[in-house]
Amino acid sequence: MAGNSQRRGATRNAANKKGATVGSGGQRRKALEGRGPTPKAEDRTYHPAHQRKVAAEKRAATATRRDDSRGGGARGPKGRGAAEEVVAGRNAVLEALRARLPVEAVYISPRIDSDVRITEILEIVSGRGYDLLEAGKSELDRLTDGSVHQGVAIKVPPYDYADADDLLDAAEATGRPPLIVALDGVTDPRNLGAVLRSAGAFGAHGVLVPERRSAGVTASAWKVSAGAAARVPVARATNLVRALGELKKAGCFVVGLDAGGSTAIGDLALATEPLVLVAGAEGKGLSRLVRETCDVVASVPISSETESLNAAVATGISLYEVARLRSAQP
Repeated sequence: MAGNSQRRGATRNAANKKGATVGSGGQRRKALEGRGPTPKAEDRTYHPAHQRKVAAEKRAATATRRDDSRGGGARGPKGRGAAEEVVAGRNAVLEALRARLPVEAVYISPRIDSDVRITEILEIVSGRGYDLLEAGKSELDRLTDGSVHQGVAIKVPPYDYADADDLLDAAEATGRPPLIVALDGVTDPRNLGAVLRSAGAFGAHGVLVPERRSAGVTASAWKVSAGAAARVPVARATNLVRALGELKKAGCFVVGLDAGGSTAIGDLALATEPLVLVAGAEGKGLSRLVRETCDVVASVPISSETESLNAAVATGISLYEVARLRSAQP
C-alpha cells in the first residue's frame, strides 16, 4: 500500500540489509564445537548415580582394609606386608607406643582434652622423635575410616618379613639348636601376636607363616605381642609345606601340635634337637599335607576330650615344655 511506505520503520536501510542466509546449523556450528558428548550420569557430581558410585567405592575400600588387617589382603613388594595401618584411640595408641610399635607419624587434634594418657603419649613421641602432626576431626575421621579415635592416631608401616633361612641364621648366631614356630591356617592376628610373645619368652628364634590364608604382622599383632614383634623375626613362605621340607633338609625335625598325637609334648624326645613346632587353627587343626610333612605329631594333655586349645595357648605350653626339656639337658 502506497501510504505505508512513508511510515517510520516500513523501509529497510540498504546498508543493513542481510544477504542470503544458510541453515541455522551452518551459522552455529562453531558455537557447538568442543562441548563433546554428554557425560555419563555417574560422572555428574549432582546426579544420584554419582552418589551411589562414590558410596560403593567407599564400601570396597573399607572391605579391603578389613581384609588387610586380617592378613588376607593384597601384598606389597617382596618382604613387605599389605599397606600402612592406622591405630586409633588413646588406649590403643598408648599400648602400641609402650610396645615400641614402629611409627611413621602421630596425628593429634589441636583441641584435644588432655589426660594422663595423652600426657604419656606426648612424652613418648617427644622422646623418640616421632613426627607429630595436627589433624582436625574431619581429617582424623578420614584417616581412621570413621572409627572412634578420641583425637589421636598413629600410622605404622608395613611389616618387613624375613625368609626362613634368616631364622636359621638367627639360631646359629645364638649357638643354640634352632627352635622355630610355624603356624598353619591361623588367621587371627591376635593369636599371632600371642605366639610372638611366647616365642620371645621361651627363646624361639622366629615364627614362620604362610603367605596366604594366614594372619600377618598387623597393628593388632604388634600390640598383643607386647613388643616381642620387635625382637622375634617373622618369616613368610609362599608354600608352607615346601618351606617345612627345606627346613627338614637343613637338619630340623618338624613336630606338629595336634590332638591325638603319638606323644605328649612334655615327653618329646626330639626337644633338644633342631626343632620346628607347627600349630594349626583351633577346630581345623593341621592341614593334611602339613601333617604328612611332620616327623612327629605331639599333643598337649588336657582333662576333657571335649575341650580344645587355640594356637596361641597350645604353642605357649609347647614352647615352655621344650624350654624345660632343653634346660634339663646336661
